[in-house]
Amino acid sequence: MKSIRQTTLGSSVTVTGIGVHSGMPVTVSLGPADAGAGYIFIRTGLDGADREIRASADAVIATEFATVLGDATGPLVSTAEHVLAALRGMGVDNATIEIDGPEVPIMDGSAAPFVDAIDHAGVIDLGAPRRFVEVLRSVRVVIGESIGELAPHADGFRADVAIDFAQPHIGRQTFSFEMSAANFRRDICRARTFGCMEDAAKLWSAGYSRGASFDNTVVYDAERVLNPEGLRYRDEFVRHKVLDVVGDLALAGLPLRGRYNAVRPGHKLNNAVLRALLADRSAWRIAEAEPVRRRRGHAEVAGVVAPAFGPEVS
Repeated sequence: MKSIRQTTLGSSVTVTGIGVHSGMPVTVSLGPADAGAGYIFIRTGLDGADREIRASADAVIATEFATVLGDATGPLVSTAEHVLAALRGMGVDNATIEIDGPEVPIMDGSAAPFVDAIDHAGVIDLGAPRRFVEVLRSVRVVIGESIGELAPHADGFRADVAIDFAQPHIGRQTFSFEMSAANFRRDICRARTFGCMEDAAKLWSAGYSRGASFDNTVVYDAERVLNPEGLRYRDEFVRHKVLDVVGDLALAGLPLRGRYNAVRPGHKLNNAVLRALLADRSAWRIAEAEPVRRRRGHAEVAGVVAPAFGPEVS
């Protein structure tokens, strides 16, 4: 997040996989987009013309099992969080995401395959100043035992996340994450989605999660993790929750400059906190990184975030 210029992908790249709920094959193509475009999903494979939807908080129409984007006609793209996390985590500000099915493929249950695709496409500078949603004062949401708060932060984005499960092999886990491409790649992107075997069996019998398997989900029971290869990180569960936070908060439309404190977060809580922030125009402003100025051969200002316009301006 230290770059002062907006970025996009250097070329288009395609990945294929299956939908975690449908079990059907899906193809996703990530491509370049102009400065200021943000993330644009292009849904193909529908009757009639392709349809576009901008990834934004108000485009979220469901959060039960995943983050689902849609409009007045209904859902368009499900399970958007992992590809959005990869783009935001790797510092890509603008991209098109073309998808030929109703849900982004689950891949291996993490964001790592999308990070690999971004590496293949490359990330390029667009020249336009990078813009941020800067949190000015704290906004807090409580949903049952889940608590989420967006607060001001001195520099960039930070997430402090805690989970607490009854299963002793999971228990209470915490993780603190400072946003950078290097940190995201090393600490977060490989953490997989997870679920209880008992719940998975119920979903399967109800016709959901048809694409879920040990290849793309960490499955556990009351006593242990059932995947033969075990965990990728000792605390993979909480790290995946951080991954989901990054993807869900990417729906701000711009990088966030703030700190997210969350206890027992999920897609519903993450979206509710983001919506609460954006609904309070006194709690944030849009700022942009100033260009580097030179004085006597030395950089005077490099990457300082300065107000672009205040919350009172629409």
